[in-house]
Amino acid sequence: MNDKIFKAGTFQFDVKLGDIKSNLAKVVEGLHILGDRDVDMAVLPEMWSCGFDNQMLLDHAKQTPSIIDKLSRTASKYNMIIAGSLPEASGKDIFNTIYVVDSNGNIAGSYRKIHLFPLTEEDRYFSAGNRAVVCNTSICPIGLMICYDLRFPELCRSITLKGALVVIISAQWPIDRIRHWDILSQARAIENQIFIIATNRCGKEKGIEFGGHSQIISPTGEILSMAEEGECASATEINLYKITEFRNKIPCLKDKG
Repeated sequence: MNDKIFKAGTFQFDVKLGDIKSNLAKVVEGLHILGDRDVDMAVLPEMWSCGFDNQMLLDHAKQTPSIIDKLSRTASKYNMIIAGSLPEASGKDIFNTIYVVDSNGNIAGSYRKIHLFPLTEEDRYFSAGNRAVVCNTSICPIGLMICYDLRFPELCRSITLKGALVVIISAQWPIDRIRHWDILSQARAIENQIFIIATNRCGKEKGIEFGGHSQIISPTGEILSMAEEGECASATEINLYKITEFRNKIPCLKDKG
């Protein structure tokens, strides 16, 4: 088991609907703050470039490759892994896809959201992914999840069994259900004995207020970092040996049957 120690960070902000220029500028600012804090892995919210601007998704998705190029340069500059969800165009399909850019600027992996949220008709505008993903990075294997995925423990368990030591979650989770966000994030960490890095957006859109509460959670459920409701860049140290330590003490994964 890996015994690496590194610094992880979250950057939550108010995603402006359809305004890629503004959102990208805000993310560059946030990553600069985290870079100055020597953060090794940064996680951004769900659909951070444009929000759920559903009528214009294809146009926004066409800009995703250039956005990833920008992230690649930033990742290389700060020697930082950067992850967050963006619209992806593939043929006639649009996916809600989380990309992981490694610290050398290369794409380490990507994951298409499997569970599309019916309450906001996400399934009308996006196609669903069909594959759980763990990507190898310069720090450790990382599992990927997006927002509504958090409510499906079997997905997090599957990527844990595939070798993920850290699971990152990008989200746009409303404040009305923020208690669920907190509890489920902690549960996924505890039941799988992994680190969770979960970044939610803040702000308001179309009458919905988003809850923030971006957080980093240890395998024992300890909240190592917690943002409040507004714009916030947070960081904390992660010691991967804690996974070995806790799994040796309480061998849930060995005893799962």
